[in-house]
Amino acid sequence: MSELILETERLFLREMTDEDFPALCRMLQDPQVMYAYEHAFSDKEAWDWLRRQQGRYRKDGFGLWAVVEKATGEMVGQCGLTMQDLGDDRREPEVGYLLQKAVWHKGYATEAARGCLDYAFRVLKLSRVCATIRDNNLASQAVARRLGMEPAERMIKHYYGMEMPHLIFWAVPEDGTAN
Repeated sequence: MSELILETERLFLREMTDEDFPALCRMLQDPQVMYAYEHAFSDKEAWDWLRRQQGRYRKDGFGLWAVVEKATGEMVGQCGLTMQDLGDDRREPEVGYLLQKAVWHKGYATEAARGCLDYAFRVLKLSRVCATIRDNNLASQAVARRLGMEPAERMIKHYYGMEMPHLIFWAVPEDGTAN
């Protein structure tokens, strides 16, 4: 098992390993979970996704981490921090979350993302973190709002030949200053 990154009341977050591939596929290959991407991933795309996260751990010191239920020990999602291109030569840290449909509506996305924001501000000393969310992804927008984030900008992401409007939400440390 990989090193523990952070712990919340009901969850552990840790780096993903190759052994997490089946659990990762339960998310990435489920069309309902992947609706914001407008397609489920192939095995190759899922492996590429996992390798990209593992590369981020080495390069940036963070990435999307496995979300593991304490009660069961099962990986039920992924949540973490990634560097995102926001256009105009801007790269900013982003909090992201994606969970298996079986655990939707349990508050895990909010709980895991809150832990990641705390980690971003307390451990990494980041001054702000964004969340880029499709304009039609109301569930993810609701999570961002529960975290105290509000949309401040819009952007278009180009993905699989489609233009996808996104809202950019921002979070800053609770005291409003950079650490």
